[in-house]
Amino acid sequence: GLVVDGQTLDIIFQGGLEEKLLALTQHCRSVLCCRATPLQKSMVVKLVRRQLKVMTLSIGDGANDVSMIQAADVGIGISGQEGMQAVMASDFAISRFKHLKKLLLVHGHWCYARLAKMVIYFFYKNVCYVNLLFWYQFFCGFSGSTMIDYWQMIFFNLFFTSVPPLLFGVLDKDVSAETLLGLPELYKNGQ
Repeated sequence: GLVVDGQTLDIIFQGGLEEKLLALTQHCRSVLCCRATPLQKSMVVKLVRRQLKVMTLSIGDGANDVSMIQAADVGIGISGQEGMQAVMASDFAISRFKHLKKLLLVHGHWCYARLAKMVIYFFYKNVCYVNLLFWYQFFCGFSGSTMIDYWQMIFFNLFFTSVPPLLFGVLDKDVSAETLLGLPELYKNGQ
């Protein structure tokens, strides 16, 4: 592991040693930045995003973590004794740090699976709809007339784009929460 304090981060950012820091951190299993200012925290997140071209996740519980949370791709705020500033600036909010495992492994997996299925569904819905209109144009000699009434087109899109996402969001759970928590490698499998 590597522990870097705020004074060391000042030297690294002012001296242009960011690449050397990243090269060193890639040999470590964990890196901890302590006694860092809010600006330094956000600069570390931006550095990792820019240089390593990876998705970043920041977790914070106070006002000093807001810039770091906003700089990351995914920000998680923990509601605590320091106030609600981090929660208000985050993408997701949890009440305790111990809920992070369930948020990532269970809800992250379910969200990923649901979004993947819904993208395929929307392509299918639109292909069916456009094919119907396309082949009708051969029948009517490409006159530009539509075979479907305006109100039917509205209700088709309304019904097929509002009901299935609600049903998927409520009912679709491809793997149980207990299995996902017991086998964390399933999260990587979906990607």
